[in-house]
Amino acid sequence: MKPEDLQKLVAKFEQHAAAQTDAIWRGDAKAANKHADESIAAFKLLRTQGDAGRDALATLFTHPRMEVRTAAAALLLRHRTAEARAVLEEAAKGKGLIPFEAQEALKRWEEGTWSLDPA
Repeated sequence: MKPEDLQKLVAKFEQHAAAQTDAIWRGDAKAANKHADESIAAFKLLRTQGDAGRDALATLFTHPRMEVRTAAAALLLRHRTAEARAVLEEAAKGKGLIPFEAQEALKRWEEGTWSLDPA
C-alpha cells in the first residue's frame, strides 16, 4: 500500500473517531455506533499493512482532539507502548467520558486483558 493510501486510512480513522464522540454528545447512539464501526474498519485495514500501518496511525498521538489521540493510543498499546501509555495517562488525568475511556484502557493493559491489536 502506498503512503498516501495509508494517510487516507488514517484520515478516515480520525474523521470517524471525532464524529463518534460528536454523535455521543448529541445522544445519537445509532450514528455513534456507525462511526465506531468505520474507525475500527480503518484500523483493521491499517493493521493489514503491519508496522507501517500502525506507525501511520501513531501520527494521531498529537492530534488536537483528545478522543482522536486516545482512540489511536488505545489501539496501539502493544505496538508503541511507551508513547501510547503517555497519551492515555495524560488524558486519564481529566474528568468525563474520554478520560474514563483512557483510564479503562490503561487498567486493561495493566491487568493483562487488553486485546485490541493482538500480535
